[in-house]
Amino acid sequence: MANEFLKEHVCVVTGGAQGIGWATARKLAAAGGTVHVCDISEEHLAAARAQAAQLPWPERLHFSRCDVSNRGQLEAWCAGILKEAGRVDVLINNAAFVRWTDVLEMPVEEVEKTMQVGFNAIVYATKAVLPSMLANKRGYIVNMGSSAGRVFVGGSSAAYSAMKAAVDGYTQTLQVELRGSPVHLMLVRPGTVAGTDFFRKHVPSSRMPRMADFVPPLAPEEVAEAIVQGLARRTPIVDVPRSLGMIYVVFQHAPNVMRWLTRKGGGAQSDFGQAPVKRAS
Repeated sequence: MANEFLKEHVCVVTGGAQGIGWATARKLAAAGGTVHVCDISEEHLAAARAQAAQLPWPERLHFSRCDVSNRGQLEAWCAGILKEAGRVDVLINNAAFVRWTDVLEMPVEEVEKTMQVGFNAIVYATKAVLPSMLANKRGYIVNMGSSAGRVFVGGSSAAYSAMKAAVDGYTQTLQVELRGSPVHLMLVRPGTVAGTDFFRKHVPSSRMPRMADFVPPLAPEEVAEAIVQGLARRTPIVDVPRSLGMIYVVFQHAPNVMRWLTRKGGGAQSDFGQAPVKRAS
């Protein structure tokens, strides 16, 4: 992969001021892209701006506050970039609203918010930029799915799993529609990603299965690297780690066995809110 294969590419990242989104924004900028980041959190935006100022190419990163669940705000943000830059070449649909509670405990409003941020926003952003990508005969769209949208074993949020399953179905169907076009659509399904607000604020480790303690969690940077490599190789589906494919097969053919395994030993004991130890390369 060329060091700057995204040179002169205009990139857009939703939910891009922390976690996987921010790691991906930095990777895209390192690959030469001009990256527009939006996030709803002023705190995360301020931290990302401060970090960007210390990078070798701060001029490649641009930040805006946007509530992606608000169709008008998201469409206006995309329209502003299209007007200023003339195009959007890479769209990373990463934003998510996370609340992991049981169905009876989760307010309907939070279920609706989960779908609005994690799924509806993908539809809004895709509809906003896809016509220009097709007209310019160049484009990449990346939708963030999850292993939680493929394996339903309990412990997770039903709303979150349903949202990620919707992302999976929407993306794979749109891939068929775009077959033969100049626009490449990619689905990314990460496993456990530690050291982010996902676990620090929203998901107690105890809701993860005990077996999660024995599988090294990913760092956001590892997912970001897989995304950029997938773009360079025009990969249709990226599972991170690749071993998730075997888990999907087991669940598909023996779901009750998988559910039994995840119940063994109770909940996880690791602190997934802490950044994982960097693995040897």
